[in-house]
Amino acid sequence: MLSPKRVKHRKVQRGVSAMRGSATRGNTVVFGDYALVALEPMWITNRQMEAARIALNRHVKRGGQIWIRIFPDKPFSKKPAETRMGKGKGAPEYWVAVVKPGTVMFEIGGIEKAIAEEAMVLAGAKLPIKTKFVARADFELG
Repeated sequence: MLSPKRVKHRKVQRGVSAMRGSATRGNTVVFGDYALVALEPMWITNRQMEAARIALNRHVKRGGQIWIRIFPDKPFSKKPAETRMGKGKGAPEYWVAVVKPGTVMFEIGGIEKAIAEEAMVLAGAKLPIKTKFVARADFELG
């Protein structure tokens, strides 16, 4: 699973307003030829990212190259079940990546478009948000 090696603060506030609006960074295809783009705002957990990565790798049979463009750098803390209120914030449970609409989440290169599209659709099915498949050529034209 992806997680930071070290962080400045062990627990952070949720900050729902951080997901407002569209992505202004990380919204173009930079490394590969094809990409999976988010259409909704959500927190993507490290487990969801790993499931999507494995689906991509299995479908392309480890051909081509895959880039993961998001990283889970936000700790999600949670209090244990059946615990009374108070006594501070809960311990960090897992890590999430803040994803806004338009964020490029995965890129792939070195394979033909049909295989790449099938792989990205399978990876998108592992994620809790709507996604779309885009090619680098789409960004260069418009």
